[in-house]
Amino acid sequence: MKHLLKNGMVFHGEHISRQDVLLDGGVIAEVSPNIVPQACYSITDCQNLLVIPGFADVHVHLREPGFSVKETIHTGTMAAAAGGYTIVCAMPNLNPVPDSVEHLQAQLDIIARDAVVRVLPYASITVGQKGDGALVDFAALKDMCFAFSDDGKGVQRREVMREAMQRVHALGGMIAAHCEVDSLLNGGYIHDGEYARLHGHRGICSASEYEQIARDVELVRETGCRYHVCHISCRESVDIIRRAKAEGLPVTCETGPHYLTMCDMDIGEDGRFKMNPPIRSAADRDALVEGLIDGTIDVIATDHAPHTAQEKSRGLEKSLMGVVGLETAFPILNEKLVSTGIIPLELLIEKMSIAPRRIFGFGTTDVAAGQRADLAVLDVDTRYTVDPETFLSKGRATPFAGMTARGGNRMTMIDGRIVWQSSLLGK
Repeated sequence: MKHLLKNGMVFHGEHISRQDVLLDGGVIAEVSPNIVPQACYSITDCQNLLVIPGFADVHVHLREPGFSVKETIHTGTMAAAAGGYTIVCAMPNLNPVPDSVEHLQAQLDIIARDAVVRVLPYASITVGQKGDGALVDFAALKDMCFAFSDDGKGVQRREVMREAMQRVHALGGMIAAHCEVDSLLNGGYIHDGEYARLHGHRGICSASEYEQIARDVELVRETGCRYHVCHISCRESVDIIRRAKAEGLPVTCETGPHYLTMCDMDIGEDGRFKMNPPIRSAADRDALVEGLIDGTIDVIATDHAPHTAQEKSRGLEKSLMGVVGLETAFPILNEKLVSTGIIPLELLIEKMSIAPRRIFGFGTTDVAAGQRADLAVLDVDTRYTVDPETFLSKGRATPFAGMTARGGNRMTMIDGRIVWQSSLLGK
């Protein structure tokens, strides 16, 4: 049966315009201002709603295999579907680490069985994510994974990262780097800024992030490897990446909603404000927004990282690092950046949906005839208060709890099939 999305505002040809969208099986058959319904069509009225290629998140933690008490591939992808995501890329800090064909296949088997949206896994850079240890067999893993990352840890030794880049570049692959110099951490757990000084906390300096980015950019210059920087949080990182792009190096990067909308003086004495890297100063936040606008920052990713309530209930010092984000990313950014006039809605869609699809080769970068029908239908106007108890994720720790959000997802489709739908659709 054909499915007609009627009366929607549609992201089509890099612009938003009033269109109808006709789906035939898993493909978009037609996009036109007035498609006449036929008796055999199922119809969804999208009046006052926005139809886009579903969001793509290149940085999520689905916790399975190994840590299913925190999240499972099913619960994590249900949360993704609720948030409007049709593609998520799963980080490798799992048990077992996906550092071999056997270990990665175990993850792929669960994905095939339980995933609600498309899941592309990373393989690790080093065996067991040891950082300074042996490198994985990149050639054996390349066709099974999305890219290579040791996320959660920085690769500490320059020669190890150089060799990894050389091998991955020879295969035409990509490295996605968590950049962190261990020797500069000094037991810190929040940003080394005003809040830490006022409240007696140990801080994590910005240099622990940007010094490793600077090292890796030098290695990209040397090796030519495609290189993506995970979750940048400080203004120095923006500057380094901006210069690398101006030089024409194959460098891309991401940041997260909390880094774009909060600063260290917005946090409190609660584990829901603890993540790695930490929320930094207002000047860092403003530099990230500037980098988003000028194109230095390519992608907004959530770094969705669920933990149990107990693991996040130990305060700033002792709680584990990581917050959830799949179900709040669009509504928070829509409220904080779009409705305030800081960025246009089209730019937010570009950074959350179009750019990751284009940069990483996911396909479907437009709502257009012939494209795969992996779509999200968004409300952009309704305001509400973020309540973690409504999340489909097992994780509840979010810095946005109690904040006002605007809009959200109303329906998610994979290959034209509805995989999640809000009770508010059509109301």
